[in-house]
Amino acid sequence: MSDFSSRTELLLGEEAVKKLTSANILAVGVGGVGGYAVEMLARAGIGRMTIVDGDNIDSSNLNRQIAATIPTIGLSKAQVMADRIKNINPDIKLTVINRFLMESDVRPLLDSQDFTFIADAIDSVGTKCALIREAFDAGIPIISSMGAGARLDPDRISIVKLSMTHHDGLSKAVRKKFTNSNIPKLLDVVFSDEPAREYAVVESDTPGRKMTVGTVSWIPAMFGCRMARHIVEKIIAE
Repeated sequence: MSDFSSRTELLLGEEAVKKLTSANILAVGVGGVGGYAVEMLARAGIGRMTIVDGDNIDSSNLNRQIAATIPTIGLSKAQVMADRIKNINPDIKLTVINRFLMESDVRPLLDSQDFTFIADAIDSVGTKCALIREAFDAGIPIISSMGAGARLDPDRISIVKLSMTHHDGLSKAVRKKFTNSNIPKLLDVVFSDEPAREYAVVESDTPGRKMTVGTVSWIPAMFGCRMARHIVEKIIAE
């Protein structure tokens, strides 16, 4: 038992730790939700991970994103997260893709490795739905994050099927994309049933972004932790 995994092994057992070490996770989006999910998975002992994000850290990320500190402003989110993870577990095998995933990129990426699970924290509806659709076609388990912004109550967060979501613009948009599919009844999502606070959603002055959404530190973190817990539980249950 290594020092790194010793406390995890005491709780979950030797066989579970072996399964986590053998797992290969694809994490797309490592901002508020995805950053916490990635770090929690790394600390849980996941042995291999591919991190995808084309964004750089901005000062507005400091209130909620685990990779955001004054020294990391302007740096690649994917690379900063990779460096953090390597400083936690130097033995983890990492692939870093420092660009935004396009719909046409999804299938080649899924075919590039034998992924155990996918953590989806994408904001773009088109790419998000492409990743979900291709994951189902490829038979790769996936969990997706729905909207975490403009909310305050951590007790309203749960993991449900997409078909059970409500009062959330992102969930509605994703459900609409899969109107003639069984995916909404099958897809696990991290979701808050707290209605978004309308006053916290305003028009954005950032090029390429339609809206700016108010956030607090704990809601994206809770989403990410719930996502990581779900993935770990599914892996060790196999």
